[in-house]
Amino acid sequence: MIALVFALAAGVAVAQQAKPAQRAPATAAGAKQSSPAGTPAVTSSTPQPTSNGQQAAATPTAAASAAQPAAPTEASAVAKAGDAAAGQGKAAACGACHGMDGNSSDAQYPKLAGQHESYIVRQLTHFKAGQRQNPIMMGMAAPLSEQDMHDLGAYFASKQSLPGVADAALVSQGEQLFRQGDADRGIPACMACHSIDGRGNPGAGYPQLTSQHAQYVEKTLKAWHDGTTWGDDAQAKIMPAIAQKLDDKDIAALASYIEGLHVADGAAAKPATP
Repeated sequence: MIALVFALAAGVAVAQQAKPAQRAPATAAGAKQSSPAGTPAVTSSTPQPTSNGQQAAATPTAAASAAQPAAPTEASAVAKAGDAAAGQGKAAACGACHGMDGNSSDAQYPKLAGQHESYIVRQLTHFKAGQRQNPIMMGMAAPLSEQDMHDLGAYFASKQSLPGVADAALVSQGEQLFRQGDADRGIPACMACHSIDGRGNPGAGYPQLTSQHAQYVEKTLKAWHDGTTWGDDAQAKIMPAIAQKLDDKDIAALASYIEGLHVADGAAAKPATP
């Protein structure tokens, strides 16, 4: 009995001296190890039920932890606006197809000069995710970080696309579709989204078309006409739905008109013809 009493007394003393263990504050390294990629670590302060069925009050330590924002993880860090100077160095690999200044000399590759940063980032993201299929570009985009994409976009956006030349025989039809569309066939005017001068609308995510190679535009419109899409979101489905209403003559006329479209001496955009 004496030994039992002594043991109980010692247990009580130890329990009185023990203090609740405090959780170490979340750090970037800790969050990265304990959370899935891209998910910030969360510390819960919800009271937990005790053995008698009642809820225990949250401890000051837990409340303080909940009040403090979780440290950002590397995966959830937001990319900064693109740096054109940094993008110039990263664009060296792009020059073989798109030209060092974004004006590709081979008409099968699109001009990137003057294209909006946000649009370039969007397409590189689609390539990296496999939502837009192209063996070359999927391989090029795979190692890029989001910041790399923004830097590349900023660099090409800082350049100016060189004007092309439209086929005079196709200008009339191309201009009508670009500026007016065809209400009878449910075809909207291209300029409604891409602006009257073809410069696009970066805020809404509509790309620049001005001076783009006719060969590339024609190939892209035909791909959309045949059901190709560049993503699963609503915006990615806009052009395939429109292209399906175009016939081969419409596509050829639009592509030619777009290549010759440029701004001359600050005046309204007009197609250059031979």
